[in-house]
Amino acid sequence: MERAQILAGFLLVAVAFGAARADAGFRSPESLIRNVYAYYGRGSPAFSNGLPRDDETARQFFDSSLRGAWTALHDAPYDFLVQSPTWRLGPISIAIPRRQFDKTDVTVTFDNEGRAVTLTFIAVNGPDGWVISDVESQHDSLRMFLVQFRR
Repeated sequence: MERAQILAGFLLVAVAFGAARADAGFRSPESLIRNVYAYYGRGSPAFSNGLPRDDETARQFFDSSLRGAWTALHDAPYDFLVQSPTWRLGPISIAIPRRQFDKTDVTVTFDNEGRAVTLTFIAVNGPDGWVISDVESQHDSLRMFLVQFRR
């Protein structure tokens, strides 16, 4: 009987740990990027308006240093993750030119309304999984963009 209680206790801890871990991060850099761009499709309203700017989304997709800036964005002239105020994305291509332990650069290319876009996501693997540390375009970075247009 005592052994069953101990096993039940371990199971409860494992489930609680799994639930806590499930609210942030992703299992791989590729999964992180696929989930970002799932919000830029054509379909249900929840997945067609771009990556949401709420606390839950920020916690899931961004490292702690970017979360507040992501949710504080106000009156930005375009969506940095698609480099345009509107989008109709073609197929997303994901390449990983560099992996360094818990940091990975992920190059993402796609066509947005006839214009080629290339972005480099800097993904970091923390205790909660892979999250975005920054995104770089040819002329700017997400960090600088968010600082410029925060509330």
